[in-house]
Amino acid sequence: MGKKNRVNLSIIDRDIKIDGSIVSKGKLIIKGSIKGAIQGEVVIIAEEGKVHSDASVASMTIGGQFQGEIHASRELIILSTGSCAGKVTCKDLIVENGGILNAEVACKTSQTLDEKGREKIRDTGESQKKIEL
Repeated sequence: MGKKNRVNLSIIDRDIKIDGSIVSKGKLIIKGSIKGAIQGEVVIIAEEGKVHSDASVASMTIGGQFQGEIHASRELIILSTGSCAGKVTCKDLIVENGGILNAEVACKTSQTLDEKGREKIRDTGESQKKIEL
C-alpha cells in the first residue's frame, strides 16, 4: 500500500502552556497559551488561544489573541473573534468584520518574501563608490 497525502496535524489544547520555541510541519492548532518563537506552515490560533511570539509561517489564522511579530509568506487572516498586535509582514491580509488589527503592517509581493515570510535582500550587482567633494 502506498502512502496517501497526509497532512500533519498538531494541537496545543486549552490547558497547555508553552514557554519556548515550536517548529511545526503541516497544520498547528493552538487552543492553549504560547510564549516563544513559532516556525511552521499553517498556524491557527483558536478563539481561546493566546500567543506572544515571533512567528515565521506560510499562513496564519487568528481567532484568539496574538501579540508579537508575524512573518507570513502567504497570508494572515484575522477572524471576527481575533486580535493581533505588534508587527506584521505578509503577502495577503484579511481582517473580518470585528477582528482587531493594531500592528505595523507591511504587505509584500511573493517576489520580495522568502519561504519563511521574511523580506528578501536583493543583490543588484552594483558596487558602491566613495565620492569625495
